[in-house]
Amino acid sequence: MFATGVTIVTMRAKSGQLIGLTANSFNSVSLEPPLVLWSLARKAASLVAMCETSHYAINVLTAEQQALAEQFARRDIDRWAGVDYTIGASGAPLLTNVAATFECFNRSRYEEGDHVIFVGQVEHCTHHSETSPLLYHGGRFFTEHLLGDAAVADEKHTSR
Repeated sequence: MFATGVTIVTMRAKSGQLIGLTANSFNSVSLEPPLVLWSLARKAASLVAMCETSHYAINVLTAEQQALAEQFARRDIDRWAGVDYTIGASGAPLLTNVAATFECFNRSRYEEGDHVIFVGQVEHCTHHSETSPLLYHGGRFFTEHLLGDAAVADEKHTSR
């Protein structure tokens, strides 16, 4: 019963092969240093390559990118067919037109239960605040809906 954002984690394997997978287990860990985490099932075909790579990118999808999320979640297809991307500073592919991109150093990983938790140190990031995020809840995709225009007051601007 917890809605999440939808990301595609991308990397270049030691062999040079591009790897990408849909993940909704993304979360912020720390601002100083800038750390994020995500998790991958131990049975995932890309686990070995992910454990061997030093860098990866986390691409946060927009509401218009549901088809891309589904493409990178499928098995036995060329996930990169028809996908626009550039190469980031560390060599990881960066998807175009996403809401945000985090280029990460693969700082640490923890084996817990049937997943491996990856902690990445963010080295570069970009974002496009004018986009709406793609959300996932209960096995279905959603987009955001503003519940009101009352923003949380910033204490610096509300002194009396």
